[in-house]
Amino acid sequence: MGTSFYEDRLADICGRDNVRTSEPMSGHTTFRTGGPADYFVTPPGKDTFVKLLSYIRQTEKEYLILGKGSNLLVGDGGYRGTVIDTSVYMNSVSIDGEIISAEAGAGLGTAASLAAEASLTGMEFASGIPGTIGGAVFMNAGAYGGEMSQIVTSVEIIGPSGDILYIPGSDMGFGYRTSIAQIKNLPIISAEMKLKRGDREEIKARIKELGMERAKKQPLDYPSAGSTFKRPEGYFAGKLISDAGFSGLAVGGAQVSPKHNGFIINTGNATSADILKLIDEVREKVRSGSGVELTPEVRIIGDFQDQ
Repeated sequence: MGTSFYEDRLADICGRDNVRTSEPMSGHTTFRTGGPADYFVTPPGKDTFVKLLSYIRQTEKEYLILGKGSNLLVGDGGYRGTVIDTSVYMNSVSIDGEIISAEAGAGLGTAASLAAEASLTGMEFASGIPGTIGGAVFMNAGAYGGEMSQIVTSVEIIGPSGDILYIPGSDMGFGYRTSIAQIKNLPIISAEMKLKRGDREEIKARIKELGMERAKKQPLDYPSAGSTFKRPEGYFAGKLISDAGFSGLAVGGAQVSPKHNGFIINTGNATSADILKLIDEVREKVRSGSGVELTPEVRIIGDFQDQ
């Protein structure tokens, strides 16, 4: 069976070795679940990324920009579109004075570690978040009192017309787990962050402290997507779930983590359908018991039909 015109065009832009078909998403999400994406592309650089996005937009086909898949639940039936993985090639990080510049696919932990080595403080909160710079800016990721909105000074994005724009951090519309990039579907190329001079050993000690805190409170031994739900105003999702009596509840291989009720984990053989069913059951139980609506923090995409 020959290749399609669309696949050939993706290969022309990114190189044949950087285009795969029917790629299992279970290998690209931290839940370790998900069926095949129709097309899976790893653009070898910024210029190619921009050209690729321009072409896909012209075709009006569905696409998803992927970092490390740390906030994503893909249906067992797969994804009928093109997944663009930025983490393979678009992952450079550089430091100039107190400014750290990183491409969208750079790991948050990598950037935080390099900042620490350069005696720059302000990014310690991000050291244990298993995502990329692009994903973190897209959703204004945060932890332990810090979030991306506090440090981002400029974001390089692809505008609606395919032009490259630089948006000041103050114009990014950052809110709780959101940004203008998410609201308007603006692909992120890179970001600049302004940090402060600090003591290298103190910064490393803080990163170590936060790592120990995470290990103590979070179920890091199991695949998950971190906090499953956004924090409802005035409440904590984990406590609401605990109060509803859902600690340890399982659907198939998916379970509300007994260690941290705000996490749904894959105990080893979960399907995406198991996870989604458990998310829905938790939401319904909390809604009926407390009147509080839990909103998933994890992005849910793809084909869940007949699951």
